[in-house]
Amino acid sequence: MKKLKEGIFFFKPNLDESHSIPLTNNSISAGFPSPADDFKEIRISLDKEIVRNEEATFYARVDGDSMHGAGLSDGDLIVIDRSEEPKNGSIAVCFLDGEFTVKRLKLKNQEVYLMPENSRYSPIKIDEGNELSIWGIVTYVVKKMI
Repeated sequence: MKKLKEGIFFFKPNLDESHSIPLTNNSISAGFPSPADDFKEIRISLDKEIVRNEEATFYARVDGDSMHGAGLSDGDLIVIDRSEEPKNGSIAVCFLDGEFTVKRLKLKNQEVYLMPENSRYSPIKIDEGNELSIWGIVTYVVKKMI
């Protein structure tokens, strides 16, 4: 675990095999389940499923609700890949004027905007007075459902 700024923690993945959990060999129906399904158990590591580049991947917790419309809620765990190229529409973890934020990138006519996904927040237009570093791209979100 690495503390980069007060209140923000980034975590590195652990691809150790001992962290595997059971996975059914069959898909789970979201409709009417088949009583004939025979569930065979195999084991997977969530880290191995969601980490493409171990050295460039970090986890962090979402703080706030500015990205709620994109499916990122307060307390969610996000997976960040620093080796991914930022593209228009990517959800990025950015270091803006000394603080971390997660926003959708809008690249338009040589201009950069950090777009919230909640109407209570305003877009941030980046200009020469801002110091911006696109720290990494969000590739997955892990949500607690209960």
